[in-house]
Amino acid sequence: MRFRMFSLLVAVVCGVSLAAFAAPASKPNIVVILVDDMGFSDLGCYGSEIPTPNLDALAKGGVKFTQFYNTGRCCPTRAALLTGLYSHQAGVGHMTGNGGAPGYQGFLNDQCVTIAEVLKPAGYFTALSGKWHVGQEHGATPWGRGFDRSLNAASGGFYFPDSPRAKLFLNGEALANDDPRLPKGWYTTDLWTSYGLMFIDEALAEKKPFYLHLCYNAPHFPLQAPEEEIAKFRGRYKAGWGATRDARYAKQLEIGLIDKAWAKSPRPEDVQAWKDVSAEEQERFDHLMATYAAVVHHMDKGVGDLVAGLKQRGVLDNTLILFMSDNGGNAEAGPKGKTVGDPSKGPSDWFCGMSWAFVENTPFRLFKHFNHE
Repeated sequence: MRFRMFSLLVAVVCGVSLAAFAAPASKPNIVVILVDDMGFSDLGCYGSEIPTPNLDALAKGGVKFTQFYNTGRCCPTRAALLTGLYSHQAGVGHMTGNGGAPGYQGFLNDQCVTIAEVLKPAGYFTALSGKWHVGQEHGATPWGRGFDRSLNAASGGFYFPDSPRAKLFLNGEALANDDPRLPKGWYTTDLWTSYGLMFIDEALAEKKPFYLHLCYNAPHFPLQAPEEEIAKFRGRYKAGWGATRDARYAKQLEIGLIDKAWAKSPRPEDVQAWKDVSAEEQERFDHLMATYAAVVHHMDKGVGDLVAGLKQRGVLDNTLILFMSDNGGNAEAGPKGKTVGDPSKGPSDWFCGMSWAFVENTPFRLFKHFNHE
């Protein structure tokens, strides 16, 4: 028997736009946008200084959830979102390694159905663009779990075609990174967006409502962005993590995002006070967070391109857009972070680390991996 707990999510969608289900011809289109390792306060509408005008506009015209949980890990969040089940029920209780138990087999099991497997027989054109990470190496693939079209990475971890982990699949076919069907010198955020719109065009040509599962790997490490975009943010973080976090917390209170009774959590013991960081290290840390900001800002541009594309095609008003992050900010690499190589090129290895993740998760404590209130 396959679990069909996804019906609960469908009921929520019905509650949002019940009239859209009144007749088959008016079925709404659905776009789920999932970003990777982004902290609670990294969007402007959640307190950030990073410009995210496109997501801010969606939030202003929509609903911001206040009682929402992810699982704190890439794979379990994706499994839960795809199936409507607790991740252990779907077989992905942790990562994609086989843990020797049904809840930890490391790939989607055959006791669950994906949202694509539910929507496809209901007449939807189903497409995935972006990071998959629920066991492709074990045979659990987008094209095998209900998606009509897919351009995907098995697990992510890259932005540019010269990145060591860069490997793409188009509808199940492994692609060379210089395949003529790909833009020259592609950047994943733009690639996922452009192929998402191409898949939408196919759905419209077939006169079907569409479901697009758009999974940006931004802002997951290794942080990489075009040099000119990083340069826009250089110097903005010279005030340090304490001041940046205080500003985010103040903005969250000002816009009514959080309760005034919520004190911001203290700086972790392993994170230095900014005044105790050497001038040379302050420069490096500024460059590190500027790179992260560039990655988030570019992701917001991708969302803007998607929304503009939907509007241009005349389908925006009948499209439900959901946006979320699979984890919180990531403290891997410790308080110093990691800055190996040039972040504007593929073979580099940059992590924000604990010191900036502490800012990204304002006002909460701890980071990606941790599950608690």
